[in-house]
Amino acid sequence: MTITQGEIFDAILELRPNASFEVHEDKSIVWNDTNQTRPTMAEIENQIPITKFNNALFNLRTKRNNLLAQTDWVVLPDSPIADKTAWETYRTQLRDITNGLTTVEQVEAVVFPTKPN
Repeated sequence: MTITQGEIFDAILELRPNASFEVHEDKSIVWNDTNQTRPTMAEIENQIPITKFNNALFNLRTKRNNLLAQTDWVVLPDSPIADKTAWETYRTQLRDITNGLTTVEQVEAVVFPTKPN
């Protein structure tokens, strides 16, 4: 498995939040934190797929939340839309879009529902 500098950095941040460290281009780690122990390379390698999944899910949720926010007005009582069924279904599909996702590949394969007219 080829590991990038960014993957190491992101994994360490999840393992040791707020830690003080540097990851150099050659992937060497300089640990500057006296309050937390430096994670082992095995810990970092085990964390990388978890971090990738968490980042992919975060990006998916961000897009989903933006789409939900854009349609909040539709379900308000004073909305000009009389039949809200299609919109309610759309919003339910958006809310449920993350259910059952367990891999980065599944997250990246998500197809968003079509917004009603």
